[in-house]
Amino acid sequence: MMINTKEKIIKYFKSGIKDKKNFKIGIEHEKFLFNNNNNKRIDYLKIKEMFSALLEFGWNPILEKNNMIGLNKGGKNITLEPGNQIELSGEKLSNIHEACAESQDYLFELKQVTKKLNLSIVSSGFDPISKLNEIPNNPKQRYKLMTKDMPLGGELSLDMMYRTCGTQLNIDYDSEKDFIKKFKVVNSIVPISIALFANSSIVEKKKSNYLSYRSKVWQNTSRGGLPKIFFEDFNFEKYAEFIMSFPILFIQEKENYISGQNYKFLDFMNGKIDEINNRLPTEKDLSTHLSTIFTENRLKKYIELRSMDTCGWDCLCAGPAFNVGILYGNLEEVHDLISNWDKDKIINAYLEAPEKGFNTQLMGKDLLYWASTLLDLSRKGLERRDILNKSKKNETLFLNHLQNIINNKVTNADHMIRKFSKNEDLNELYDK
Repeated sequence: MMINTKEKIIKYFKSGIKDKKNFKIGIEHEKFLFNNNNNKRIDYLKIKEMFSALLEFGWNPILEKNNMIGLNKGGKNITLEPGNQIELSGEKLSNIHEACAESQDYLFELKQVTKKLNLSIVSSGFDPISKLNEIPNNPKQRYKLMTKDMPLGGELSLDMMYRTCGTQLNIDYDSEKDFIKKFKVVNSIVPISIALFANSSIVEKKKSNYLSYRSKVWQNTSRGGLPKIFFEDFNFEKYAEFIMSFPILFIQEKENYISGQNYKFLDFMNGKIDEINNRLPTEKDLSTHLSTIFTENRLKKYIELRSMDTCGWDCLCAGPAFNVGILYGNLEEVHDLISNWDKDKIINAYLEAPEKGFNTQLMGKDLLYWASTLLDLSRKGLERRDILNKSKKNETLFLNHLQNIINNKVTNADHMIRKFSKNEDLNELYDK
């Protein structure tokens, strides 16, 4: 299908509508990898060794111009990020028990391989050790173009590409109305997400004065941020108009990537791009464009939540559980809670949260209060879902980590500062 009218984009979003009973959860999480012998980020040669070792676990190579740039197995992918961070994009699963089991299996395989190659994993939202100019790149083609074009639109864009890691959650909607509610909720709670999941306080082996330096970077990244229009009742048509007037990052033409920086997607739809013989965008081109808009939340055929710092394996399932409880288990109550929040106050809290964390004010209360309130509403939602594991426990068990954070008012970022500040030992930053 050629995408040459707004209606076709709306139709694309509508094709994502699912029955509630078929709602899925997709989790993506990124990790940094370091060489133990020199505390440096691994280069592409090491990535190739690592990917080759993972083939023994049934993964299959993904190639681009004969370079191995990822792996897949069933519905799962391991992809390569610009600074050789690796990301697992999980299968679409039915509940948090399944999603957490998937992450544990992946960790098991990863640990076998990293041990063999003398590598360490770092689960942090921002690389705590390396300077930007020390990070090796890789031959994945689109990154060459992004490295050139992205800094023009946001001063920390290269930090975003080479030095950040996040956890992302993909969730479904059962109608346009359901999408509107969920999108309003996820955008309204971004500041709380930043504070609750902050895990990037150390930068270049020093305290950064931020709890989530990753969020600070994303706020200063080309094509990123939290657009004010997202707080309107943002339907499929408004989202289509938003992306049509959004600049293109690149266009994939067979095996090559062409800079789109002089064009908006609407120019593409109108056949106005000479470099590609004025051809019209396909569904694949639309999908690429949607994936290169780096806002805190975004729409494809599902909603992507992108405001969480990567965290250790003990809390990897906590963020997805928190959001699933809210969005699949207790949407109405949370929507009522946020529906009278002032968008300017939300954006103000969003800008302050990376530095002030739970002490940030929103609507006359601090974010610790709102995190605690939302955690209770999420728990209620997961209890309502009542999906049990083999030990007859429901998904609320994955919220324990967050309950501890709120009870002790100590985030992962605070832990990192405490551990590292004791003796400034780099080993404290590695996953154990």
